[in-house]
Amino acid sequence: MPRLTDRFRSLPVYALAGFPQKKRDLLARGMDVIDLGAGDADLPAPPAAVERLKTAVDEPALNRYGFGFGHTPFREAISAWVERRFGVRFDPYTELMPLIGSKEGITHLALAYLQKGDVAIIPEPGYLAYVGGTLLGEAEPYFYPLRPRTSFLVDLDDVPADVLDRTRLIYLNYPNNPTAAVAPRDYLEDMVRRCRERDILLVYDNAYSEMAYDGYVPPSIFEIEGARDVAIEFHSLSKTYNMTGWRIGWAMAAPEILGSLAKVKSFVDTGPFMAVQAAGVAALESWESFLPGNLATFKARRDAAVEGFRAAGFEVEVAQATMYLWIPLPDGIASAEFANRLAEEEGVMVLPGSSFGEGGEGFFRISFIAAPERMRQAAERAGRVLASMRALAAVPAGA
Repeated sequence: MPRLTDRFRSLPVYALAGFPQKKRDLLARGMDVIDLGAGDADLPAPPAAVERLKTAVDEPALNRYGFGFGHTPFREAISAWVERRFGVRFDPYTELMPLIGSKEGITHLALAYLQKGDVAIIPEPGYLAYVGGTLLGEAEPYFYPLRPRTSFLVDLDDVPADVLDRTRLIYLNYPNNPTAAVAPRDYLEDMVRRCRERDILLVYDNAYSEMAYDGYVPPSIFEIEGARDVAIEFHSLSKTYNMTGWRIGWAMAAPEILGSLAKVKSFVDTGPFMAVQAAGVAALESWESFLPGNLATFKARRDAAVEGFRAAGFEVEVAQATMYLWIPLPDGIASAEFANRLAEEEGVMVLPGSSFGEGGEGFFRISFIAAPERMRQAAERAGRVLASMRALAAVPAGA
């Protein structure tokens, strides 16, 4: 067999890669499966986006190569929405770029900024695209453990000086996947200041900017003074508009930073399908009418999950944002074992914290991708597995 590269061998197993097969196996056994694993909503996309896609595919001009520039109205719609939502202006032609979902842009960016000897600071638990980009760029990942002690924030004072000296890039994601943590404004101000002092690229993954509850309004990193000097921000239509499979998002940054990503992408893809970009215009234009009802659905699911998992014996914090709960497990109960038993014995699929890296051990993540009653049923089943594992742990060895 042809030899694989060390770069390829360094890639970990992707957490969700085996989920579809696992679910099929459980269903084949006749189990009543409640899938709370992926951040993949079971809800419809905005009707306006669906209708626009239907007409767009019949337009020959939208079936041609989009290249990096893509569909002009989509760029202009993004610029208008960003200014309305965050109060910051980005030129639609030089400071914004359509992406085939934010994941590919985040991964490809590392190829422009990282090389051997460099370090990227990666929050752990975190999105595995950060790891993939770093390793494919042949750089060294420094995994910063997100723990309750720091409110699940990356604290650069905890990073060794020699690591900081070699750091060229840091990934931040608030509202955070998987912990659902949010970042105070003064924290973001400090991070921008320190990245400017050290000339570190701040990669701000803002995929959950519109998934917030109880009056919380997540900011853009570009609301922070000085961020344009060092930051790039990624957005996606996936979560906000239930369009995960459509693969459409964007990046925004100063032209010099954005241009580096554009150059990499010019060698690896020709941009998102322009008919989908046209549908993206309709989605963005429906933001004000679509978002409140969609968020109300997610909030009802969040509230049912919090109530149900608390009643089942878990300690649960109420998430201010995202579509997740990050639930701690008692000491001595491994997250992978818990998740496996929950699936095998009760048919409930969740992500163990360890699947996000060692820093995620001791927790598991659930997604708000089932109706409130199913969330409660999942919690009840999880409570049974928790009680069983606690009882087993209490039995003395050799008894």
